[in-house]
Amino acid sequence: MNDFSSGTQSIILVLFTTLVTVTLLMCVMAGPDRDDLANFYTGYLSLTPLKNGLAIAGDYISAATVLSTTGIIALAGYDGYVLAVSTALSLVLLMFLLAEPLRNAGRFTMGDVLARNMSGRAVRIAACVVTLSATLPFLVVQLSGAGSLLTFILDIPYAAGARTVCIVIVGTLMIIYAAIGGMRGTALIQMIKIVLLLGTSIVVAALVLNRFDWSPGDILRAAQHGSGAGPAYLQQGLQLGTSTGGRLDFVSLQITIILGVACLPHITMRLYSAQDVPAVRRSMSWAVGTVTTFCLLVIIMGTGAAALVGSQHITAADPHGRTSVLMLSQVLGGAPGSAGAAILYSAVAGMVFITLLSSVAGMTLAAASSLAHDLFAHAVRRGQAEPRTEMSVAAWTSVAVGVVAIGLATMVQNWDVGVLTTLAICIGASAVAPALTYSLFWRGFTRTGLLTTLYGGAACALLLMVFSRAVSGTPSAVFPHADFDLFPMQSTGLVSIPFGYLAGWLGSRLDHRRRAADSREQRRLYEEGEARLLAAAE
Repeated sequence: MNDFSSGTQSIILVLFTTLVTVTLLMCVMAGPDRDDLANFYTGYLSLTPLKNGLAIAGDYISAATVLSTTGIIALAGYDGYVLAVSTALSLVLLMFLLAEPLRNAGRFTMGDVLARNMSGRAVRIAACVVTLSATLPFLVVQLSGAGSLLTFILDIPYAAGARTVCIVIVGTLMIIYAAIGGMRGTALIQMIKIVLLLGTSIVVAALVLNRFDWSPGDILRAAQHGSGAGPAYLQQGLQLGTSTGGRLDFVSLQITIILGVACLPHITMRLYSAQDVPAVRRSMSWAVGTVTTFCLLVIIMGTGAAALVGSQHITAADPHGRTSVLMLSQVLGGAPGSAGAAILYSAVAGMVFITLLSSVAGMTLAAASSLAHDLFAHAVRRGQAEPRTEMSVAAWTSVAVGVVAIGLATMVQNWDVGVLTTLAICIGASAVAPALTYSLFWRGFTRTGLLTTLYGGAACALLLMVFSRAVSGTPSAVFPHADFDLFPMQSTGLVSIPFGYLAGWLGSRLDHRRRAADSREQRRLYEEGEARLLAAAE
């Protein structure tokens, strides 16, 4: 429970109400016409590079990045530092390797990119299945965490009923944002979120540095003492262990993050709202700069939490440290009940709240867009759907995705579902990343190769995750008392990523042998569009 007065809680409630009112109003004002698909999916390409870059950064920085990464840094030190750096590197990789070709090849969704030279409903269905597989777990994690976090912030007794109400409220808002606002409406929310996030984080980080007279050495020494780990705080191993298996698992997790996070569908979808290739370059520059700055601030805040709050108090509130930034604001604000404490805690609470809302809204929009555009308009209606009909389907699928996510989050709210975040990133790295790189850069990639990459990579990641140590066999697993951990790691990337690439290569090679004529035609289509794809040349 928090130590703040009812006045502080009143400030937080007023702030939350203001944020919801403002963001809902902006969504309504920015919402597309009922038959304007381009506006719904891309916002009329009307965002400047700065605004689009902030929106990309806002989608990229989820509540898991803000809260979980800060907590891992506070509890595991060096391992958390590498995690924060890997998060920034993933977006750098997207910027230099995939951003421009994706903008040239795509229109609305990831399915448009993959189906560019490959006809047939199977490609659209596979793209939709993998999009849902990568976004729905993230949605469940964000909503499930929203219940616990909002009850902590509002100082509500920790009861299942209160958490369920919080989950339903956040889920209902995310449905409204996605269904009414479309790409432009959710982009405006992401811009508000990232500005508040950076502003608040800068203040908190500055207060941490000021507490130690701006001496990084003093902060690190205090963090070593507060973490209870001593010198081990600045060495690899606190999160996953120092054994050979633990080190391999650590490497696997970092590779998975670098390859997987930036390839998630709700991130790549933002690239299609850039006006042209120069605009997408500038947008990505703004996004990378913003995310890198924020990751540096997260490192400072996580280290400050270890130094000023201490691991014992952090783990007592949440074993994974997800409330560490909130607890840090309590310490930095001064005496409980003071004006400074109330203002700082309210600002951080507002930052967490808007981060939760914006993260789930962007993911809901990506899932609903794939269902409406890939599954309904192209797989069911074979590209003949009326714009008004597709818009209606997109709105209703937003509701459907939201209701399913709310239901699942309510069911698993007492579980440790952080493994679902790892699963979503593993699917992004093992299925989406191979499919995109092969589709964009290998002229010999065939439809069979694409399907084996998408289904094979996703299935491999899912199967290994079910039998991993993250699900059973360890005290921190989802089922700590069960023991079916046949896969000795918590991240599947070291196996599932090569499997996804190998499946695509084998599928394409076998397809070439069986259907040489079709393969030649597909190669011809790729070569005809290669100049535009890679250099935006006509």
